[in-house]
Amino acid sequence: MKDTEELDNEGMAQHCHPHGHEHHHEHEDKHCHDHHHGHHHHHHHHHAAPRGRKLLWATILNFSITLVQIVGGIVSNSLSLLSDAIHNLGDSSAIFIAFLAGRRAEKKPDERRTFGYKRIEIIAALFNAVVLIAICLFLFVEAYHRFVHPEPIHGLVMLIVALFGLIANLLSVVILHKDKDHNLNIRAAYMHLLGDTLSSVAVIIGGVAIWIWEIYWLDPAITVLVGIYIIWHTWGIVAETTDILMQSSPKGVVLSELKSATEAMEGVENIHHVHIWNMDEEHIHLEAHVNIDHDMPLSEAQTIREAIERMMHDRFGIHHVTIQLEHNACRDHDELIHHSHE
Repeated sequence: MKDTEELDNEGMAQHCHPHGHEHHHEHEDKHCHDHHHGHHHHHHHHHAAPRGRKLLWATILNFSITLVQIVGGIVSNSLSLLSDAIHNLGDSSAIFIAFLAGRRAEKKPDERRTFGYKRIEIIAALFNAVVLIAICLFLFVEAYHRFVHPEPIHGLVMLIVALFGLIANLLSVVILHKDKDHNLNIRAAYMHLLGDTLSSVAVIIGGVAIWIWEIYWLDPAITVLVGIYIIWHTWGIVAETTDILMQSSPKGVVLSELKSATEAMEGVENIHHVHIWNMDEEHIHLEAHVNIDHDMPLSEAQTIREAIERMMHDRFGIHHVTIQLEHNACRDHDELIHHSHE
């Protein structure tokens, strides 16, 4: 076992030296200890600050909507406006949490959190989604009471306030639209705002109908329909963030294909004890044991390991690969997924 540890440790040390082949430079740098200070820090420098500013602007806009809708809901006696105000208050808090989480995630890894702080964005996205679903469930209960005991509503006031909410929500949606597909936290905040925008549209339609025809049951009906839509779309964020926090295998990476591709490489006997997970929504990590097919010098084993890492990066999009090279090891426990034995 001593030889295996020396092989792995020395190989890792050697791997962090620059290589002569320029076209592999980016991949090799990513695997070295210092890649977080180079490649990934560079990435955050260009994207994290603009995202943070956008979230802050969205928060300010949402708080302004909340204040107007609370006053408008009380004056007009509209449940959909008051529920929208509660909705916006929850959304404002959630977006502000997303802003704080994004700032925290920029911190570099340290001795306590060697993986860094990116996961805090995943936790924040999950929290935001759960809060949004909880708000919708609360509004369903309130809507039921309004169906049972309908009350008169001032449709014109409801309409004017809803128009203000629509304009402010549209501005927030436009602000975050570009980044929503690249960051789960931004996406969660975007879904909050999209739900608010749809709420405003529905409340405007209801406001017109209530103002002109006094159809009061539309108020709770709109609340229920918008709530169902929001839950339907938010559930995907809950599922995705839970998968990441549970360290599930990333979607798009088929382990049987990864095993076949690795074992087809020259010098490799088998790959086993594989662990693969998403660090966040963008970066995949893998660690595994690889048995080489014959005893060989460290320099030769190093070449095999580098080839495996390049293949995993290029074919499967795995950003951080840690390989423990072995020879005639784990003979009784060489399954792809390792199960603990008492």
